[in-house]
Amino acid sequence: MAQRWTLENAKHVLALVRQGRNPAVAVYDSIGPDFVLALDEGWLNLGLWEGDGSDPAEAPVAVRRLVGEIAQHLPRGGDVLDVGNGLGAQDPLIARLALPSRLVAVNITRSQLVAGRERLREADALAINGDATRLPLRDGSFDGLISVEAAFHFPSRARFFRQAFRVLRSGGVLTMSDIPTQRRPSGPAELLAGVTQLRVWGLKPTAAATAEQIVETARRAGFADVEVELVGERVIAPALRFVRDRFERREVDAPAAMRLVSRVMLGQVETLWRNGVLEYALLRARKP
Repeated sequence: MAQRWTLENAKHVLALVRQGRNPAVAVYDSIGPDFVLALDEGWLNLGLWEGDGSDPAEAPVAVRRLVGEIAQHLPRGGDVLDVGNGLGAQDPLIARLALPSRLVAVNITRSQLVAGRERLREADALAINGDATRLPLRDGSFDGLISVEAAFHFPSRARFFRQAFRVLRSGGVLTMSDIPTQRRPSGPAELLAGVTQLRVWGLKPTAAATAEQIVETARRAGFADVEVELVGERVIAPALRFVRDRFERREVDAPAAMRLVSRVMLGQVETLWRNGVLEYALLRARKP
């Protein structure tokens, strides 16, 4: 039986026209814990794929592989901060890989923390409802900071990097993924796709930044040894293929109108990806 429209779905549509003070909160409140386009239950990232996205069995592996790739750079046995932890599915994995003495998860969307409370309990993680650009945490209190596919939602990457630098101890590691915009959209199709994606995901135009600009912003915040790796061919391309195939197999359980909108949105993202507008970046840095 197909899902019906909910009040939160309607709020999401309204948010396309009227964005509140924290648009990312409105977006993730609206999609809820059962996001129809999620690659696996509770996982909101795009995954790091070995194949081209045509094998449905790889999806749950890919989302965990991405977090594992990012988390492997965390110092083992230290105090770890997860900023923008989604529905908490990644936190038990981070705990198993980094073996932190303390794991803290910060998320501006309280409903996600509530939905992920069992996973956070499994990870023995402390949950904090807070803003990544105004972290309610003491200076120099963490050895590692991880952020998976969240920074483009933050009101300001510059403020996030300054906050990350502040809460890390000397020698602390920042490891994260982000979605850079390698060039500005041009032409009617790209412009429409770009503006629509900003609206749907509650993003500001300032979220658009190239990988080089993101690296420079981290350096200006004080980070050293900043490295970036572009892996869109292993992330965006196969994730798009996987979701497109799900629609063709009629496996997306959602109202017809929502399926139509989702397919249009998918086509827009494909336009931006194929034309070289979007990329996917893995970034690592160290606090001197």
